[in-house]
Amino acid sequence: MRSIGLVGLTATGIASMVGAGIYVVPFMIQRHVPGIGSGVLLAYLLAAVPAILAGLAYAILASAMPRAGGSYVYASRGLSPYLGFIASFSQWFSLCIAIGVVSYLLTPFVRDVALASGATEIARALDLPVVRLILPLSVLWCFVGVNLRGLETYQRVLLPLLGLTFLLGAVVIVAGFVLGPAAVATAPGAAAPPGGPGTIATAAALLFSSFIGFDAIAQAGGEARDPSRTLPLAIGLAIGIVTVFYALFAGAVYHAVPWTVVRDEALRHDTSAAALLGARLPPALRVAVVAGAAVALVKDLPAMLLGVSRLMFAWAEDGIVPRVVASVHPRYHTPQVAIAVSATVASLGIVGCHLAGDFFLGVDILVTSMLVNFLLMCGSVLALPRRNPGLARQIRVLRSPTARSVVAVAGIVLLGALLGVHTVRDLGSSSVPWYLRSTVVWLGVMAIGSVVYWRELRGLEQRGVDVQALFAALPPE
Repeated sequence: MRSIGLVGLTATGIASMVGAGIYVVPFMIQRHVPGIGSGVLLAYLLAAVPAILAGLAYAILASAMPRAGGSYVYASRGLSPYLGFIASFSQWFSLCIAIGVVSYLLTPFVRDVALASGATEIARALDLPVVRLILPLSVLWCFVGVNLRGLETYQRVLLPLLGLTFLLGAVVIVAGFVLGPAAVATAPGAAAPPGGPGTIATAAALLFSSFIGFDAIAQAGGEARDPSRTLPLAIGLAIGIVTVFYALFAGAVYHAVPWTVVRDEALRHDTSAAALLGARLPPALRVAVVAGAAVALVKDLPAMLLGVSRLMFAWAEDGIVPRVVASVHPRYHTPQVAIAVSATVASLGIVGCHLAGDFFLGVDILVTSMLVNFLLMCGSVLALPRRNPGLARQIRVLRSPTARSVVAVAGIVLLGALLGVHTVRDLGSSSVPWYLRSTVVWLGVMAIGSVVYWRELRGLEQRGVDVQALFAALPPE
């Protein structure tokens, strides 16, 4: 049932990309990438380039294969069913864990809103271990209910949350540029140039995580109206709007607070846009800034649940996982089993964060899996004309084969470079044991995905299914 239009698709992509990280990452990067200094905005722009190339690859493939499952369908029809499944399996797993991380982080953000409002008793209650566990689980399953009730309910919830995110983010942008640098004493060396190319590249690899999420648009391809037009357009709009918002947001804070002050604060303790600007704002605006981070966090959940459930639905339609996963609600026409299974794995992520008291591993796994996924999308653009010329003829974005090849090759080069930087950084870390490094965990997830794939593929062949014909055509509408 195609019931989501351009506005809903674009909102889904933006909601998956713009989270509470914008309040933290551009400033804590001064600690994680020493020497980045005044080069944060330059690193953001560099990170946007491969994101734009990956977005173009998605748009090209979406115009030819507008089906639920997005990246899985694109890679399985453009490269190979095996690569399509294991890459999307690792993407599904890491996104489910990321949903758990987002849910778990909600409680401390709400606590900070209570503290900014002067409600110290409520803030103290939110720090209780049982509340830290029960509140995120409750919020997560509340949004499961929203997703189960269908796309109309989903859009009615998502769009106001997204609007509120931008409205409260605008408070930071306006306050930062209005306050101006003169309001804070400028430390010596504040005009020093940014770090060298290696430092900028390392920062860009970390900041690239801020652009992950637009692929959620492609996952909803089976429910989009006029998908060959709206999917590519929504991807382009989402990346463009988010890039501008990121640049304005980070630029406003660095305009009001010299980077040397941001660096010193980040080295002393965890900091954020609220902490850097809060002392200079009236109480009401201070609450608005802190609340903006909480709203940005919570509005990630419905969009991310939509994306991961549609991946599972696409697998089940192809028979790569049990067909029961493709069952839909008789009234709301939503993939009820896929939503429930994805939310259950996300709930385990919440419990894991609660027991470990840490969440960075899940974020690193997400970056690894999405970089690999984006690389495969670029590879699919190159391979589709040879592997499936019938589908390639349906492409409506960048109709020139030469232009598509240039985009795909450039994407492979830049995304591969970012993946290399990220992997070297991960494996070179001595602060965590080898078995807790994201690359090792990701490889383990890929191994599990391979076992699932080959087991289910043998089952299809034993039932007499023509596997080659199955993966040469698109799933049914």
